[in-house]
Amino acid sequence: MLVLAHISDLHLDGTARATERARRVRDRLWELPAAPDALLVTGDIADHGAESEYEEAARLLGLRDGTAPFPVLTCPGNHDSRAPYRKALLGEPAADGPVNSVRVLDGGAVLMCDSSIPGHDDGELDEETCAWIESVLDGLDDGLPALLAFHHPPVPLHHPLPDSYPLRSPDRLAALLARRPRIAGLITGHAHTPAATTFAGRPVLVGPGVTWTLRLPWEGEQIADRDAPVGLAFHILDDEGRLTTHFRVVT
Repeated sequence: MLVLAHISDLHLDGTARATERARRVRDRLWELPAAPDALLVTGDIADHGAESEYEEAARLLGLRDGTAPFPVLTCPGNHDSRAPYRKALLGEPAADGPVNSVRVLDGGAVLMCDSSIPGHDDGELDEETCAWIESVLDGLDDGLPALLAFHHPPVPLHHPLPDSYPLRSPDRLAALLARRPRIAGLITGHAHTPAATTFAGRPVLVGPGVTWTLRLPWEGEQIADRDAPVGLAFHILDDEGRLTTHFRVVT
């Protein structure tokens, strides 16, 4: 069984508010009586893509000093900038290509995929990234399930804001999923609202936003609920390949 904690859309911007909300959910996760197998952070870690914002994220998440009690896995969002993300968050040489990585854990592999398009708010799993996904899957042990994590949900969520900045070329992803039955589900962010749906026969789990929560059209005219509690999710991939999600708030 694989247990992933999941947060998204921290939008660290140097303000005390953003830092406090990120620290609040970090503290809840760090203090869990039993550690999950990993923490997954699905993009928009920084608000402006500034190197200083990634330096703060690295400190908060224990990425550079090894203080995190479990692996911390990240992928970029549309607010992120690839070169400073690599340099300050991951401690890698600055580069502008897609930021893709994989972690093999007991119970499954997590592929962190870059759906960002530099200079745009919508997203795409481009041909380079899709080829990388297929290559990684080819190298996994037979029978090991995999999860794809990326920022932009591949389906409409029925709100005009996130649906205005969708994942481009979803048919490319659907074709990949048809070829790859070992992919048990898709884990995303971007929408600032916890949601569960399906795409190409696979579950899609959308993580809540740390910075604010999206109000749906029938919940009022104000789009961003900045006073809503910080949200997180726990995803469980069991030995039968079933993906179950529990959502939590941190007050």
